[in-house]
Amino acid sequence: MAFSDQAKNSFYYHYSPTYKFSVGVEAVEIRQNGDEHSYLRLTYLLDRKNTQKSQRNLYLQSGVDPVDLDHYFYGVLGDWETRRLFSGFGYKRIVDNKIDFEENFVQFGIAPYLGDYGDLHTWIMVKSKKNTLFRSWSTYPVLRLFKGNGFAEFGYSDQSQWDIHLMYRF
Repeated sequence: MAFSDQAKNSFYYHYSPTYKFSVGVEAVEIRQNGDEHSYLRLTYLLDRKNTQKSQRNLYLQSGVDPVDLDHYFYGVLGDWETRRLFSGFGYKRIVDNKIDFEENFVQFGIAPYLGDYGDLHTWIMVKSKKNTLFRSWSTYPVLRLFKGNGFAEFGYSDQSQWDIHLMYRF
């Protein structure tokens, strides 16, 4: 996975031995101060509910820099979706010996068409995000595309700049 936004750039590789958790490594550059960290990460699926028409997930995430234990993060992510509607949220606290901050977001979307298995799937979304480094909420449109093992999400606002998430599953 790769993430880029106004606060940081990140590249993350993980392995999921079971559907309940993944372990991995993440390289992060904090844009505000130029610090670079490598985190050992753990993501744990706390709750999943599948029904015939929807699915919801709740994840805990955490990471620590093994070279400097004063650099770590923790957070929670959740989503609920049908084939047509999506909602999600997240909270993450990043602790660094020079700069600490929190990231919060909520996201809502709709699929303009329902594709079959293997088709290109498209979501049109709105995301509202707050990073305590910048002290205000920013709301902007997001386009999400996925097909097979590939996933791309692009959002932009004058205030937040680019918010990009790329992923490929092996």
